[in-house]
Amino acid sequence: RNSARFVRVRTDLQPADVRRCCRTRGPRGGVQSTHRAIRYAGREGLRLYSRNDRDISHSYPEVAGLELGKGVIVDGELVALDEHGRPDFGLLQHRMHVMAPTPELIERVPVQYVVFDLLQRKDRSLLELPYGRRRELLDGLDLERPGLRVPVNFTGITGDLVMAAVAQQGLEGVVAKRLVSTYQPGRGSRAWIKTPIRHTAEVIIAGWSPSNGNANVLSALLLAVYDSEEELVYVGDVGIGFTDAARRRLLELLEPLHREDSPFAERLCGPAAGRDGHRRAAPCSGWIRGWSGRSTTARFTREGSFRHPSWREIRPDRDPREVLVPVPE
Repeated sequence: RNSARFVRVRTDLQPADVRRCCRTRGPRGGVQSTHRAIRYAGREGLRLYSRNDRDISHSYPEVAGLELGKGVIVDGELVALDEHGRPDFGLLQHRMHVMAPTPELIERVPVQYVVFDLLQRKDRSLLELPYGRRRELLDGLDLERPGLRVPVNFTGITGDLVMAAVAQQGLEGVVAKRLVSTYQPGRGSRAWIKTPIRHTAEVIIAGWSPSNGNANVLSALLLAVYDSEEELVYVGDVGIGFTDAARRRLLELLEPLHREDSPFAERLCGPAAGRDGHRRAAPCSGWIRGWSGRSTTARFTREGSFRHPSWREIRPDRDPREVLVPVPE
């Protein structure tokens, strides 16, 4: 999408008290293009803590160096933006887990902090205040500046209109929050519901991988498309969207299409699998002669894979040769 020491400030809040309030997935599942972080501002400077309370301040010095004011605790997301100004998780991954980023990396993949909640102000806990009031106080801090964003929130407008606008801009979804909701540290809440935008994608089934516990049970399908040179390329696995009955039925349908060798030029299973280490597939069990299908996905990434795909249906009427690489969003 980390239990660490709490920076010493005058406050009645403890680290365990401000673990992030969890969003509940809406009816379309969940997607993450950002890195969640709690941020503390005190006499000893600024500290960023991840979703598991791990201090990640040194990994994002350009964010840790921003001034919030003393005695402030906020909740937000670290984001890396693409050329269209949209959060791009593929970009952000270049910065995640890098303890001491070089100036070149910071310049190449700059990170911003998007603040969406205020948990403490002037050393006073705001956890029990309703979200609407916390949002008013957050807006009153006037935090907007380069590297620090406070996203717009909407009230008095239907969810359908907001979702349509988000989809038009190519963003990944919306979080709806009840204005009367308090901040619930470390717990899922139906008062915060995340609904992602999903897209339908044409794919080719090129093989399947088995369950860890049973080699005869389908765990995931290996997906492919044809590139501009008419070469079959791997674009990821899909392991959700199936019932148990659907998994059994798929294996029955795939069996007559079995082939002994991999249809891909690149090696996907075993040692040294995956191009540049980015496309390692699950252990493979069966290759098949390509069969068309359809899945839903958040987006097709610049790395050449579908992000969070979910299986939808087989398309036996579709010629696999017509299933081409999508344009990255």
